[in-house]
Amino acid sequence: MSKHGMILFGHGARDPRWAEPFERLATKLRAMRSAPVSLAFLELMTPDLPTAIERLAADGCDALTVVPVFFGQGGHIRRDLPELLDRCRLMFPSLTIQCATAVGEDDSVLDAVAQYCVRQIE
Repeated sequence: MSKHGMILFGHGARDPRWAEPFERLATKLRAMRSAPVSLAFLELMTPDLPTAIERLAADGCDALTVVPVFFGQGGHIRRDLPELLDRCRLMFPSLTIQCATAVGEDDSVLDAVAQYCVRQIE
């Protein structure tokens, strides 16, 4: 039976409080689905993507989707993440590793942000 995990991928920051919304999002996702959800960061925070993948593989996942929790598709998403994913696919050849589009590129996310903005002036 297939087990499909999810990794929320963020940039990372020096201030550990920066990760709090990512942790809340992961908690919400865990409540919504039975498969594992993990966090991973590009820099400055742990775990990094290879470590998160290794942990989910050890938990029995044979497929993973990396969800870049970025507002847009700048250099990190267009250049750094694909290179990192290629390295991870070589490191974990038995896993299927997919990558979603950055969350901020999705119209439903932009609609939710627009609604939030409108509520701030009502």
